[in-house]
Order: sequence, then C-alpha cells, then structure tokens
Amino acid sequence: MGLTVSRSRWIAFLSLCLAILFIFVVVPGFSPVYGQEEGGDKGEKKADTAAAADGKSPNLFWHIVKSAGIVFGPLLLLVSIGLVALIVLLAMDLRMGVAIPPGFVEEFTDTVNKRRFKEAFDMARNDNSFVARVMTAGMGRLQYGIEDSREAAFNMVESVKASKEQLIAYLATIGTLGPMLGLVGTVFGMILAFMELARPGSTPRPDKLADGISHALVVTLLGIGLSVPAIFCHAIFRNRLIRISMDVSNIADDLLTQMYHNSKRPPSTPGMAPPPGPSADSRAAQPVGIRPA
Repeated sequence: MGLTVSRSRWIAFLSLCLAILFIFVVVPGFSPVYGQEEGGDKGEKKADTAAAADGKSPNLFWHIVKSAGIVFGPLLLLVSIGLVALIVLLAMDLRMGVAIPPGFVEEFTDTVNKRRFKEAFDMARNDNSFVARVMTAGMGRLQYGIEDSREAAFNMVESVKASKEQLIAYLATIGTLGPMLGLVGTVFGMILAFMELARPGSTPRPDKLADGISHALVVTLLGIGLSVPAIFCHAIFRNRLIRISMDVSNIADDLLTQMYHNSKRPPSTPGMAPPPGPSADSRAAQPVGIRPA
C-alpha cells in the first residue's frame, strides 16, 4: 500500500519536473537559447542596453541560465531532475512507518496469538511493507524448523536491502558525476575564451571573453551544486537503511519465534476439566509404601 502511494507520488512529481523542463527548453519565450537563435548578439546587446538604461544589473538567475549553454544547461537540468526524483522516492520509501507499519505488527501478533496461522500468512503475503516481505519468506520455511525460517528471513532482509542500496548508489554516482560535468564545462569555457584571445588581426572583444569565462564558472557552480546535496542525502539514506534493516530483522525474529512456539503449543479449550487422576497434594499426603485402594 505504502509502496504504491510513493510510486504514484513520484510519477506525479516527475511529470511536474518534465513540464518545467518543457517550458524552459521548448517554449521559445522562456528558452535561454531563444535570444541566440533569433537575434544572436543583438538580443544580448538589447538586454544589456535595457538593463543599463534602467540602472539595474542583469538578473543573476537568467545570467546563469544563459551562461549554462545549450549543451550543459539541459544536461545538468536532466541530472538535477533525476536527483530530486531519487531523493523524494527514497525519502518516502525509507520511513520507519512504511517499512514497519505498527498496525500490521499489532494485527499480525494478535492473529498469531489466536492461532490463526493461515490468516497470518495471507496477511503478510498481501502486504508490501519491508517487514511483511521478510515475514512471508520466513513463514514459508517455518515447517522445517525455526533455524531454517530465520535463515530465509535473513536472506530476504539482505535482498530487500540490496534493492534499496541500488537506488542509494545512484546518489553517490550523481555526487561524483556533478563535479566531473562541471570540470568539462570549465575546460570548454576556457577554450572559448582563449580562442577569442587567439584571433589574429583583431582586438579581443571583452564581451566574448566574459561569455567564455562566465560559461566555465557557471557550469562548475551547477556541477558542485548537484554534488553537495547528492553526497549529503547518500549518507543520510544509507544510515537510515541500515537502521531499518536491523529493526526489521529483530522484529521478524521475534514474530517468527512467537509463531513457532504457538504452533508447538497444544490448543486449550475453554471450560475443559483437568484430566482425571489423583492430585499432587493427595499423592504427597499418602504414606510411603501404602498403595491406595
């Protein structure tokens, strides 16, 4: 149930991010490349002239968008969308209430105490939580002994943990990839600046030099800006997964042990009289060596 809700919310969030990407990249009025494609340098000069006439400095946000370029801008935007989607998905999935629902644990314990084992197994099989998947695997081997059941539950814990670690590993990948993309953009921007300096027979234009240097610095800034939250969230979710896995293992072991002992205990019928025969007190009161008549 919780996993289905988290996936639907993640899909809705990803659709919103794609809509924002469509507005900034496809719609001409918002595209940072629009001025270069339609008017070239004239659009930039008009914008700078208008800003100078108003006595205001150029907008920093639009300057960053324009300096990112038509290659590194959309690329870093796609990586940032993937990063935010991963963070949202892991934040909603790696919650203690989703991994170990208190209502499920309480209802499962009550069902086992009532010796309705088939109903308890169906309850765990129809639940998508972490602890329910572990309990399903352990209960499937409970007929072969408690040790086999614990081993199956432990293997399921490691399997689910490995699937979550794959998503967390993508955060580390983005954290490593961000500065590398920034470094590539830095080198590309410096090449553009030195190409302007190396033009023969003409004086280098300061605006062209500024564009190359600005491109280098902006792409580096965006790459580092992606790396910092990715590394931070990787550490948080990794530690949270370790804690959740340990708690799931302990709770599953307790529930399996309780179910095993309840299955071995003979059923007690309310109102049934004790078995016939002399009580312990009457046997103790009889003389030694004298058999009762």
